[in-house]
Amino acid sequence: MESNKNFVLGVFDDEDILLQAVTKVRDRGIKIHEVYSPFPVHGLDEALGYKRTRLPIAAFVFGMTGTALALIMQIWMMGYDWPMIIGGKNFAALPPFIPVIFELTVLLSALGMVATFLIVSDMKPYKWPQQFDLRSTDDKHILAIDLAINKLTKDDIGALLKDSGAQEVNDKNF
Repeated sequence: MESNKNFVLGVFDDEDILLQAVTKVRDRGIKIHEVYSPFPVHGLDEALGYKRTRLPIAAFVFGMTGTALALIMQIWMMGYDWPMIIGGKNFAALPPFIPVIFELTVLLSALGMVATFLIVSDMKPYKWPQQFDLRSTDDKHILAIDLAINKLTKDDIGALLKDSGAQEVNDKNF
């Protein structure tokens, strides 16, 4: 994010009140930056309008890449590069390849999903996370609204958050 970003934060105690507030704020046409919660809140992603993740598609693509890599590697090694004649058996038989295929499929799928998640989430090792309120890791739910992308003023959004059941309304600048 750029510097000089202004946010209005609504601090909530109860997750049910938070869900109602998210619905009320979105119905007014206000775009919510993010909601920070100390534990998962059932139905919050639907209330925020998040789409279903495409991470399983990435996992499938990485898994198929691992399967293809394992098959190509083993067939090339055992069939062409260094064929071993053991009891007159076929050089490139599939049953002995299954453990290596399974392991490379799982390995590349897991590593690919981790890399995809880190890239999509913009989590870099040198980037310091923005903490809106330290209480969001203990017992409070924080609803953050970016003032730059909304048309209402800070006071109007604060009043709406108070009417929606927020215990506190704070300002935060980054």
